Amino acid sequence: MFTGIITDLATVTEVSQGQAAMRFKIKTAFDMKTVDMGASIACNGCCLTVVEKGPDWFCADASQETLDKTTLGSWKSGDRVNLERPLKIGDELGGHMVLGHVDGVARIEAVLDEAGSKRYTIAPPKELAKFVAAKGSVCLDGVSLTVNEVDATTFGVNIIPHTQAVTTFGGLKAGGSVNMEIDSLARYVARLIEPVT
Repeated sequence: MFTGIITDLATVTEVSQGQAAMRFKIKTAFDMKTVDMGASIACNGCCLTVVEKGPDWFCADASQETLDKTTLGSWKSGDRVNLERPLKIGDELGGHMVLGHVDGVARIEAVLDEAGSKRYTIAPPKELAKFVAAKGSVCLDGVSLTVNEVDATTFGVNIIPHTQAVTTFGGLKAGGSVNMEIDSLARYVARLIEPVT
């Protein structure tokens, strides 16, 4: 379980064939002595398992399913990655409850400067659009964000200068893609109102 508050802007240093479909080596500012083998780390919003580690790096494998449903299949050496370690009981809940289970890949339609901030227009996959509500929460590339506005096919989020500096949003451009996890509450509400067949 995560909150979408990024605690390290890390770097992919190696991409190779792993025991699963692909293995990523990631250089991090985390003190890896405090991270157990088998621990979970959210990488651009995708919960991955630590399978190897060193003082300032770890490796994680991604299955073909993960590569198919997220942006991880396009990662290459030198790419920046948003990292978050999982919650501990008693930790501050600064963002919103994030599972690290990516629901789909959304497209960045436009990026506009807005008084120092950046306004992103995001096109979610069609099947996820109904889960996005104005002033609700969404997780994009692991970052907990408030939805500003919603229309039939897109929604908007505002990225303040601090978030631009400490996450990958500082380098994202129109035409790019981001991992999207819908708010868990929206998922369960939608399930509750579905007709029983």
